[in-house]
Amino acid sequence: MSSLPHQPALPAAEAPSACSAAAPIEIPRSALPPLPDDILTNRPGGHVDLRRFFPHPQRPLEIEIGSGKGTFLAQQSPECPGTNYLGFEYEREFFMMGVDKLTRAGSTNVRMMCLDAGDFLHWRVPDACCRVLHLYFPDPWPKAKHHRRRMVSDRFLADAWRVLEQRGEVRIVTDHAEYWAWMQEHFARWSSADPAALEPAHADRSASRCFLRRAFEPPTNAKMSEGELVGTNFERKYRREGRPFNATTLVKLA
Repeated sequence: MSSLPHQPALPAAEAPSACSAAAPIEIPRSALPPLPDDILTNRPGGHVDLRRFFPHPQRPLEIEIGSGKGTFLAQQSPECPGTNYLGFEYEREFFMMGVDKLTRAGSTNVRMMCLDAGDFLHWRVPDACCRVLHLYFPDPWPKAKHHRRRMVSDRFLADAWRVLEQRGEVRIVTDHAEYWAWMQEHFARWSSADPAALEPAHADRSASRCFLRRAFEPPTNAKMSEGELVGTNFERKYRREGRPFNATTLVKLA
């Protein structure tokens, strides 16, 4: 069973935004305003109201980082029609496959962007606007000289805490043992399994144990096979190869 909140029945009448339900899945870069000249001292000046890209902006928002060919979004979005999903995929070829899959499926509560999700999260996403951040099988960047490119970092966890609503979640799955060890080092600075050990987030965005860490629970999804964690293409490929997986959930409480 999923640890995510129960999906409420949709209201009899929701006020739609100016964005049509039939709008394209892709949000182009041209839809974003330029960053302000004073962005370094005026971070909120670069924020974008992500709700305006969806037909029903009042619904809760979940973000997937590294959506690949869109498999998770295509499977999960029909299960939770009362949630808006925004997926990020940097590789253009995979991104277009995902957009095509979601378009053919007639998805109305999903949008995708082809850009660097880490930078977008850092500069563009407003505070407390997101219910869940999904990070499944991120690139491990195994060479030491490339470790700075890894998604899980102190900056990412600070940004995750900022953009999540209270009790919002970061949900992470990886198959890469060394990357998991790297993650564990970061989680130790930013989270605790003991609620009594949590502490308020620091104003300077330095590490603090502001997340409650708990066991990962797969989402409820009729299209997932028994034993699957999230049902992405990478998970199915790596499962066939016999790779072990590691997963966790970080909950914003402090």
